[in-house]
Amino acid sequence: MTIQAQIENLENLAALDVELKELRDAVKQERQGLDAKRSTLASLEERLARSQKNSGDMDKTRGDLMGEVRQMSVQVERSREKLSRCRTEREANAAQREIEELRKLYRDREIEVEKLDGFLEQAQKDMAQVTGERDALLAELASVEGDTVGRLAQGDAAVAEKEAIRAGLVANVPPVLYRRYEMIRGRRGTAISSTTDGTCSACHMRLPPMLFQGLTRENKFEQCPSCNRILYYRPGVTSDSSESGAP
Repeated sequence: MTIQAQIENLENLAALDVELKELRDAVKQERQGLDAKRSTLASLEERLARSQKNSGDMDKTRGDLMGEVRQMSVQVERSREKLSRCRTEREANAAQREIEELRKLYRDREIEVEKLDGFLEQAQKDMAQVTGERDALLAELASVEGDTVGRLAQGDAAVAEKEAIRAGLVANVPPVLYRRYEMIRGRRGTAISSTTDGTCSACHMRLPPMLFQGLTRENKFEQCPSCNRILYYRPGVTSDSSESGAP
């Protein structure tokens, strides 16, 4: 294969790689956006389930405490009756201490119930907020998910089509040259550069005169001393319209 044919294959490959990168980036960005919405939805569902469980546990605890409060209330009444029947000071003092202890326990339970009521109220507010966010996100996904999935399928198909074309181009590039191309592209983003006036079209640095003269005399590949891209001579074309890329 002539050098000119190899140059044409490399130029076509480089142009296709730019298209593929843009296409893959667009597909990746759209997929990440959809995945982010789905992940957020799953997180909201998890938070809601956790809040509902916590609220249920607090409700049960509150019910148990209220049962204890009612039981203590009954015990206080019984202790009062006992106090009214006491015949000695000793019995009266014991009954009075029992009533005071029960009243203290009663107040403690009431305070715990009040705290739980506050926690339950806050939990209900939190659940209402999370439910609103969840429902809004569900509605958003319902309106965009189908179209997004369709675009992703089209994007994946386009990538597969271009990759098939790329495989055909790669088959026409000598293996050693292709390995150099891929190594440089991995580091630089673009792998080829041309020159017509002694300037690298990719990094825009002046080439050593001997290197440039060698390119003009012989149809061959060299490497730019500044950016290390695969360099070739393109007569009659200005560097502004040549292959370009970041140094």
